[in-house]
Amino acid sequence: MKGLTFVLLNVITVLLMVGRSKGDPRNQIVKLLCNNETENNQTDFSSNFIQTTEKIGSDIRSSHFATAKTGTAPDANYGLVQCYGDLTTTDCILCYDSAHYVVSGCFPYTGATLYQDGCFMRFQNYSFYEEYVGPGDTHICGNSSITSSVFQDSVKKAVENAVSGALISGDYFAREAMVSRRVNESVYVLANCWKTLNASSCRTCLDKASESIVQCLPSSEGRALMTGCFMRYSDTDFLNAIPVRRKNKGKMIAIVSAVVSSMVILVVALLIGLYVWRRRWIQQKRTGSYDAKKLAKILTDSSLNFKYSTIEKATGSWDDSNKLGEGGFGTVYKGVLPDGREIAVKRLFFNNKFRAADFYNEVNMISSVEHKNLVRLLGCSCSGPESFLVYEYLPNMSLDRFIFDAIKGKELNWEKRFEIIIGTTEGLVYLHENNKTRIIHRDIKAANILLDLRLRAKIADFGLARSFQENMSHISTAIAGTLGYMAPEYLALGQLTEKADIYSYGVLLLEIVTGIQNNRSKNSEYSDSLVAIAWRHFKQGTVEEILDPNIMLHTYPKHNFKKEAIKVVHVGLLCTQEVPSLRPSISMALKMLVKDDEPLPAPSNPPFIDGNEIDELEDKIQRYHDDKDFNSVATVSHSQFFPR
Repeated sequence: MKGLTFVLLNVITVLLMVGRSKGDPRNQIVKLLCNNETENNQTDFSSNFIQTTEKIGSDIRSSHFATAKTGTAPDANYGLVQCYGDLTTTDCILCYDSAHYVVSGCFPYTGATLYQDGCFMRFQNYSFYEEYVGPGDTHICGNSSITSSVFQDSVKKAVENAVSGALISGDYFAREAMVSRRVNESVYVLANCWKTLNASSCRTCLDKASESIVQCLPSSEGRALMTGCFMRYSDTDFLNAIPVRRKNKGKMIAIVSAVVSSMVILVVALLIGLYVWRRRWIQQKRTGSYDAKKLAKILTDSSLNFKYSTIEKATGSWDDSNKLGEGGFGTVYKGVLPDGREIAVKRLFFNNKFRAADFYNEVNMISSVEHKNLVRLLGCSCSGPESFLVYEYLPNMSLDRFIFDAIKGKELNWEKRFEIIIGTTEGLVYLHENNKTRIIHRDIKAANILLDLRLRAKIADFGLARSFQENMSHISTAIAGTLGYMAPEYLALGQLTEKADIYSYGVLLLEIVTGIQNNRSKNSEYSDSLVAIAWRHFKQGTVEEILDPNIMLHTYPKHNFKKEAIKVVHVGLLCTQEVPSLRPSISMALKMLVKDDEPLPAPSNPPFIDGNEIDELEDKIQRYHDDKDFNSVATVSHSQFFPR
C-alpha cells in the first residue's frame, strides 16, 4: 500500500505541475464588493456560509461552475462560483481557493461579489442566480493608452466577435484574438456569462458589457464587471491555450488519446479509492467511526467541558474591553470564573458542526500534554451556539510585544531573555520527544510564546499542531504556518518533520537576541531577512553589531552576556540551515545552549539569502494559497498571522 500511495502522490504532483505550467489561474483581484447589510444571526449565517462553501468547494473540483444554497431566510446563504472557460481544472481550483479567502473578508456583511481575472464568486442571503444586470455594473480601464485607430477598431470588432461566439457556445464562453505584426495593434478578448442565466439574459448582459467596455478606449486594457457576465480586452495575450482537435489526421490521435486518458483516469481513480479506503480504515482504528454527535457528547460529558453560559458570563458577554487579541481562527478574551480564576478564552469564528471530529482530536491532543513551559488547557465546549477553548490566563501576553518594542524591550535584559530561550527549548523538547505522543507545533514564533507573571515562557496555540508516530519519516500535509518562519522543504514539498519546528525555533532565537523581526514588512528598513543578516555578520565576526541594545540593561558587569548571546546566534544559524538533516534535534540544541565547554559545529548556508527571493516566495504563496479560513487545509499567514 505504501508503494501505491507513493505512486498516487507522484501522479497527482505531476498532474498539478502540468496544470500549472500550461495555464494561469489569473487570480488577480479586479474588484471586491461587500454588502452594507449585516447578518441577522451571526452564528446561523456563519454556519450556513461554511456549509455552502464546502458544497461549492467539492463541486468546483469536477466542474468550472458550482452553486449551492444552505439555510432559510434571513440567514440563508446562496453561493455561485464560475471559472472562465480557458482555465484548467487545477487553475480553476487555485482561483477558487484565493477567491474564497478574499470573500471571507466581507464578514459580517450578508453578501460579497468578487471579480478575479480567472473566476467569479458571489454569496448572498437571497437567490440571485437569474440576475444579469444591476446598479453596480461598471468597467475598469488600464492606465496606459494606445492611440492607434487600428487598435481601437480591432477592439470593437474583437468584442463583437466574442459576444457572438459566447451566445452560440454551450457554456456561454468565447475568446477572440486579432494578432498583428505591428506593435500595440494586437487585441485579445474574453467573454463569459454565468451558467445560471438563459440565452436571452446572457445576450442582454453581454450587450451591456460591450457598450461599457468600449468606453475604456483608447486604454490598452479594459474589463466590464456585470451582474451576470465578465468581459476583458487587452493588447497583451492573457488567454490560456485551449487544445484544438483536428478533424482528419488528428482523429485517430484523438481516439488514442481518449483511450489512454481513460485508462490513466481509471488507474488514478483506483489508487485514490484504495488510498481513501486505507486512510478511513486507519482513522477508524484510531478514533472510531466519524460521528459528530457522539464526539460532541464525549466533550460534553468530560471534565474539560464548560457550559457556554458560564464562559459568556465570565467574559462579560464577550465585551470588547476583555478582548486580548484576534487571529485567523478566533478572538481571544479575558474572563474570570465564579471561583475567581482568570482565564483566556479563544472564541472560534465558526461553530462548524462538521468539524467536530477535528475539534475533538485537537482538544484530546492538547489535554494529553502537560509541562511547565506549555500553556495549560483548562477546558472547551462545542455543544453551545459557539465553540471555544479555555486556557490559563497569562498576564504578560506574548513575547513579540516585548522584543519588537523599543520601550517594553527594556523589561527583558539578557538574563530574562536567556531564561525565556531555555524555557521555550525545554517545552519544545517535551513536545518532540515525549514518549506518549510526539507533537509538531507548526507555528513556533514570538507571538505564540506567552509569558507568565514572572516572565517565564509557555508555548501556546496548538491549532496547527500534529501528532507524529514513531514509525513515520514525515507527514505529508498541506502547508500551514507563518511566512518567514516556515522551513523551505516544508514550503516546497509539504513534508512535515520535527526539523520544520527546528527551523522556526532557530528564527525565534535570532529574533530574541537581536530584537529584529524576521517576517518584516517590505517597507522595513531591512532589505534582507534576519536570517540573512545574522549569517552575514556571523561570517564577518561582527555579530555584536546586531545584538539588541536592551539586553545590556541591568546586566551584572561580570556576566559575559555577549559570549552567551553570540552562542545563541550560532545555534540559531545551525537550526536554520537549508539542509534539514544538518539541523540539530531540539534536545541537542538545548545541550548546546547550556553547556559552555563543548565547541559548536560551523553552520552551513541558510536558505533564501536574497531578500528579494523571500518577497517573491511570499507573493507566490499569497497568490496560490492563502488561505484561507477555518475550513481550509492550507493556512499560510503573514506578520501577525494569525496568533491562532
